[in-house]
Amino acid sequence: MSETRQMNVSKSQVPKLAIIALGIIFAAGLFVVGFDQGHIFSLVYGEQAFTDLYLHELTHDMRHAAGFPCH
Repeated sequence: MSETRQMNVSKSQVPKLAIIALGIIFAAGLFVVGFDQGHIFSLVYGEQAFTDLYLHELTHDMRHAAGFPCH
């Protein structure tokens, strides 16, 4: 008499919280690289941040590579 064994394999799913967290990180990164014109540092430096554009200059080449016009 032969014995039959059954194996159950469960697929692990990505938790919805992880997808939401990655979506928020992606959206924040997209804003910083593509659209920030001093808004983030204006919370600390005030109006001077709109003149200095630290994040804009830091991500300048990446902006162009991603297709964002900035000047």
